[in-house]
Amino acid sequence: MDKRFVVALLIILGLFVGYFYVTKKDTAETGSTSTAQPSNHTIGAGNKKVTLVEYGDFQCPVCADYWQILKEVKNKYGDDITFQYSHFPLDSIHPNARGASRSAEAAGNQGKFFEMHDLLYQNQQIWSNSSNAKSIFESYAQQLNLDLAKFDADYIDEKTNNIINADLDAGKALQVTGTPGFIINGRLLEDNERRSFDELTKTIDAEIAKVSATPQN
Repeated sequence: MDKRFVVALLIILGLFVGYFYVTKKDTAETGSTSTAQPSNHTIGAGNKKVTLVEYGDFQCPVCADYWQILKEVKNKYGDDITFQYSHFPLDSIHPNARGASRSAEAAGNQGKFFEMHDLLYQNQQIWSNSSNAKSIFESYAQQLNLDLAKFDADYIDEKTNNIINADLDAGKALQVTGTPGFIINGRLLEDNERRSFDELTKTIDAEIAKVSATPQN
């Protein structure tokens, strides 16, 4: 066999193996091969068969503003609707957002997701630009009387990261491109449907009326 042919074959084989390794490594880091399901953090029984989903970033200032609006929405509708929070950390511009999502997920494993959710938004300016946000998240876990050893273990668990990535993928599939993104019964809301408490409640009322007028099988 021609020696030059053998060398060329080995080079091609080496390039293929290298490509496979890099691709596999990148896939593992992004979690794109994970079979994790999206999170399912909800409030409200949804008696009117309406679900409002927020795709949020805990470090996003606009999301913190909406946190106040959404508290009023939850108070107004109670069990009439279901409110669901899903993770959509914008890693490229909010370096502490994923850590905050990890903290909320870890707290959720001990039944305190929305309690941590509220602390994160309420204190966003404290931890947002911290170089050691994890220690602040741990202090919130202490406030919530969580098992700190379990909290820390769940915080770093790859399963936690995979759930966050699954939320991101689900949001992107629904055309969410920024935060906060809102989905009502599977439909992405336009800006003019959610810019204020009044606009958002008008949208919810219209959806309730629509569902009520639709014959149920």
